[in-house]
Amino acid sequence: MLIPHPSMLVAPQSNNIEVQPLNLDAPLTNHSNIPSEFVWPDNEKPCLQPPELKIPPIDMKAFLSNDPQAVAKVCAEVSEACKKHGFFLVVNHGVDKKLLEKAHKLIDTFFCMDLPEKQKIQRKLGEHCGFANSFIGRFASKLPWKETLSFHYSNDKSTRTVEDYFLTSMGEDFKDFGSFFQEYCEVMSNLSLEIMELLGMSLGVSRECFRDFFEDNESVMRLNYYPPCQKPELALGTGPHCDPTSLTVLHQDQVEGLQVFVDGKWCSVAPKEDAFVVNIGDTFMALSNGTFKSCLHRAVVNNQIVRKSLAFFLCPKQDKVVTPPKELITNENPKKYPDFTWATLLEFTQLHYRLLEMVTREKQVNRWPPPLFHGQQHSKLSFNLYLFL
Repeated sequence: MLIPHPSMLVAPQSNNIEVQPLNLDAPLTNHSNIPSEFVWPDNEKPCLQPPELKIPPIDMKAFLSNDPQAVAKVCAEVSEACKKHGFFLVVNHGVDKKLLEKAHKLIDTFFCMDLPEKQKIQRKLGEHCGFANSFIGRFASKLPWKETLSFHYSNDKSTRTVEDYFLTSMGEDFKDFGSFFQEYCEVMSNLSLEIMELLGMSLGVSRECFRDFFEDNESVMRLNYYPPCQKPELALGTGPHCDPTSLTVLHQDQVEGLQVFVDGKWCSVAPKEDAFVVNIGDTFMALSNGTFKSCLHRAVVNNQIVRKSLAFFLCPKQDKVVTPPKELITNENPKKYPDFTWATLLEFTQLHYRLLEMVTREKQVNRWPPPLFHGQQHSKLSFNLYLFL
């Protein structure tokens, strides 16, 4: 159900677009205007009526049918999309509609709690999990107009990572919450592994190649909550970025907001209730030796209604070495990136997030990669900059 919500981020309606400073030591209570920390520079402000990006609906049932013609058609569609921008839809995926409905209801359950309750699981500086309220305290400008809840998932069947996290952090009252999202992550992991089979065949390697690589994945689940914003033309729900992870499997509610940067302009990805939006991340771009692209995307907000989404970020086990299959390294397409582990890249992205924004802006004006990154010799810093953005 799509409901307006008086979030801690929402300010009363006003015709005045002047911005006011925000006391970052206090919670985000109602403001008469958008706090200046949430106002983005003119060259990064959102386009609220962009063209729609035409991305193919990939029929997973057809792919899993093993019908040669159906498989070949699906692989060709995925290959074309991933070489251009790395985004496609997944339909006929077999995920229970009731599971998705309950997941969205539980997003409301958590984010509609009082702020002190949510702060019991506050994300700490330098950590990747927990509740984040617009990253206040981490950054002082260009804050995203959103709240998030992130947590780790391990595909190790002997553990209940998600359930244990909520039980430990929030107590018995959140046991069912944790149990549900443990199940949701297991379903997303299984779907991601099937998509990895599809990506492998689309790249011309074995069906098992990438599935086996991610079988013991250590992934991240994130619940996104974008409250109404009185001045959506000034703010962003999530700034322009590429996902450093391998694969993102996103389910949106029926409120538009996702935008992708393609052919020099921002395009919207329309929500479809029965579909997941899938996009390639930087780590898989490296695994494909640059054949499949990790593309800039962002989230915009509106002034009327809450937007919610569920994002499952597939990641390899942290100590696994990311290197492309031999079949993808040829004289015509030599190896583009040094080997690395996901743990190394994750640490880098956390330490240098704002530094990387400069590179994001370069990509938006088609100056990427700059001359510094051409050629085969890369420093650790330049490599990670190239890969992440």
